[in-house]
Amino acid sequence: MRKVREAAVAGGSERRPAELRRRRVGAAAGAAFALALALLLSGCSLRRLAVRQMASALAASGTTWSADDDPRLVGEALPFALKTHESLLAELPDDGPLLVATCRGFVSYAAGWVEAEAERLDGVDFAAAQAARQRALALHLRARDYCLRALERRRAGVASSLRAAPAGALAWARATDVEALYWTAAAWGSAISLGLDRPELVADLPAVRELFTRALALDPDRDRGALHEAMIAIESMSALLGGSPERARAHYERAVELSQGLRASPHVAYARGVLIPAQDRAAFRATLERALAVDVAASPADRLANRLAQERARRLLARADELFFEEE
Repeated sequence: MRKVREAAVAGGSERRPAELRRRRVGAAAGAAFALALALLLSGCSLRRLAVRQMASALAASGTTWSADDDPRLVGEALPFALKTHESLLAELPDDGPLLVATCRGFVSYAAGWVEAEAERLDGVDFAAAQAARQRALALHLRARDYCLRALERRRAGVASSLRAAPAGALAWARATDVEALYWTAAAWGSAISLGLDRPELVADLPAVRELFTRALALDPDRDRGALHEAMIAIESMSALLGGSPERARAHYERAVELSQGLRASPHVAYARGVLIPAQDRAAFRATLERALAVDVAASPADRLANRLAQERARRLLARADELFFEEE
């Protein structure tokens, strides 16, 4: 019996090191898997954190772009910046500030560079000018859709409500929503102005007017008259579309007042929208000369916009004989 017990103990002692080794190997494998999983999760978290930080930086409005004195440089850089925005949105599709910033970027690029290219081609290459306008229209619609996504995050169903029954569709909006309202309207309105031959687009004009009207009610002096300047274009529409030259004039004067005369763009908007249809050539010239008289160095934050507006003013003045039936 003693030998049996000794044999059993001896056999157990022989098996124990092997069993311990198996347990240690298993424990080590488990620890390695846990470590790998932790690193993987940590990597995902760090990556997402980096994406969010980059998105926040891009969404923040600063003067890096607006204060630049070289429109060509900015115009060449914007496409890459816009695709960066879209790449980040692929990772963060519900990031409201990034959606609005992407919308803002596409509107700015389409209006400041693509539409400008179409104007430069007018009278030189009709087909190329039309192609540029169609591209600008597509970019504005792309911008509009990003901004509508941002608004949908704040109020589900708002896009449908704006189209079906715009009056009162934005009663929920507050002052914190004004930037999204403004850029949605800017994108949508710009698309309509380029697509007046498309009834399905023109039918959305009441939605654009409601967006601007609600934004004005919430923050009438926003960005030193930006909303009033935008309303110049809306009120420049024909009377059949609800426009009014008198209201356009009032918005023009208020935009100039709020900007303290430091912005050229209200003058250009009024000359294009009101004075050309009115065939008032003398006022057209005087108004654009006011735009050209704006000192671009006086307001660094407006430098780029003023450069672009003054370039447009010069193009319009150069085409005065085409735009007016009678000479001065």
